[in-house]
Amino acid sequence: MSVCIKDKIQNMNLVIGCNIGCNYCYAKNNVNRYHITEDFSKPEFFPKKLRLMDKARPQNFLLAGMSDFACWKKQWCDAVFEKISENPQHQFLFLTKRPDLLNFETDLENVWFGVTVTRKAELWRIDALRKNVHAKHYHVTFEPLYDDPGKVDLEGIDWIVIGTMTGAQSKKVQTDPVWAYSLTKQAHLLNIPVFMKEDLVCVVGEKNIVQEMPYEFNKVLEAQKVWYKQKKTASL
Repeated sequence: MSVCIKDKIQNMNLVIGCNIGCNYCYAKNNVNRYHITEDFSKPEFFPKKLRLMDKARPQNFLLAGMSDFACWKKQWCDAVFEKISENPQHQFLFLTKRPDLLNFETDLENVWFGVTVTRKAELWRIDALRKNVHAKHYHVTFEPLYDDPGKVDLEGIDWIVIGTMTGAQSKKVQTDPVWAYSLTKQAHLLNIPVFMKEDLVCVVGEKNIVQEMPYEFNKVLEAQKVWYKQKKTASL
């Protein structure tokens, strides 16, 4: 049975809003629908959420699920990364579609930087990520895929995620299973774990779903089990 990635990685929307303007943006639709902020094109920082990092229970956190790291202001980054450095029990993921706008460096072991690639013409983002962001870990999210990305340079990449279009446009745009299989094969040749999102089940079939997590993420998930067990024992 396929697993929802949200069961493995929790969203912590420290910043909400993005000015890149993708026409398939689920975050913008949700913000507008539920009136979370007044203007999605003007990113807002919610520093009170930083206290969530102080939880003892280890977590895998996505910090840019409703924003793009390239839109973050320097003072926001300073506050966030200071807090990250205080909480090595967690793993933290960032995503961007504009790595060409970044000039960032961190030596923190629990920070992962990634780019979103939706078509072959966007493969330059992977090169720009490696060039402009100096970090310990890199990942790539191929979602939603509009065409065959072909041969991909995954050197130095530690994890890839593959998904298809969801929502209202899913009937018009769907990832070809051949593209997903090709990316998976290329990643596995380099011993890179692959996670096919649950929405790919209808594309590749349940038996062909690959859902692998990096060692560091699995370590956090195992630590969660220990934490829950200890908490349960203490309450007896």
